[in-house]
Amino acid sequence: MSEEKAAQLKELLAASQHIVLTAHKSPDGDALGSILGMASWLRQIGKQDVTPVVPDAYPDFLKWMPDCEKIMRYDKHPDEVKQHISDADLIICLDFNTISRVEDMAPVLAAAKAPKVLIDHHLDPDSGFALTFSHPEASSTCELVFRVIRQLGGLDEITKLCAIQLYTGMMTDTGGFTYNSTDPIIYAIIAELLTKHIDKDKIYRNVFNTLPAWAIRFRGYLMNQKLNYFSDLNASYYTVTKDDMQRYHFIKGDLEGLVNEPLRIKGTKLSVSLREDTDKPGRIYVSLRSVDDFPCNKMAADFFNGGGHLNASGGKLFCTMEEAEKTVRKAFSAYAEMLK
Repeated sequence: MSEEKAAQLKELLAASQHIVLTAHKSPDGDALGSILGMASWLRQIGKQDVTPVVPDAYPDFLKWMPDCEKIMRYDKHPDEVKQHISDADLIICLDFNTISRVEDMAPVLAAAKAPKVLIDHHLDPDSGFALTFSHPEASSTCELVFRVIRQLGGLDEITKLCAIQLYTGMMTDTGGFTYNSTDPIIYAIIAELLTKHIDKDKIYRNVFNTLPAWAIRFRGYLMNQKLNYFSDLNASYYTVTKDDMQRYHFIKGDLEGLVNEPLRIKGTKLSVSLREDTDKPGRIYVSLRSVDDFPCNKMAADFFNGGGHLNASGGKLFCTMEEAEKTVRKAFSAYAEMLK
């Protein structure tokens, strides 16, 4: 960030006593890592009234993260979250580019009188924030949080706890540093975090190797029975219905990262997941992953009411699963020349 913006952020932090940190609906590792890591650092510099809030549940495999118990969920405690947001004199929005991404919590956040600071790595951020730190080229929002802390002269106040939280977000948003992670600065940041004596191997195990047996069975079933592979287009998609989830005792996080699995097929450029919403009938969540220069974010915008990064994007459809499958096939056909 520019020196001018850094000075403005310092002034906002200095003047604030009641700080709320928030992230997007269905928070992932980067969302949790960024709000928890920023909260840890703020407390270390003397800001004791810091409240991280999220719209709803996060995956089971992230519940080990330090200080997760301090996060307030809007879907569980709406009145308390409203009060915290109303009382805040600074709100820091992390890992989302538009207020609509907090969904049911959006009216509460939009109505807040406190200045809002955005720290994010998604394209096309909303206007209206007091300060915006938007860098889509970054690997993760946790990377940006680290950079902000460093520019504010706060490296010495990054504790082991904070380092674990930030490393977890960087690791999960890059698939264990397997994509969107070629910038050498990422590894310089990792080296700095390792000086805080974090156990990166244990963090990896905590995130990726804690699935229940039912989840392993579910993943095998989907790849064996539900995968639609188009060898002429180097693309695939699979479907996940509510019946599937009930049969395999699905809990949030069981299918995390599965959309990357078909990319292991030689020559494959694109993988798409279609999953029925368990709460709202007629809503299908779409996840897209790609390799090299295939723009799954453009496909997400063109066909799935979504967007994201070049190789990792998402969206939603409001239709039946059968209609969603037809939309995916249309998308594949429209991008055929780029897929071949």
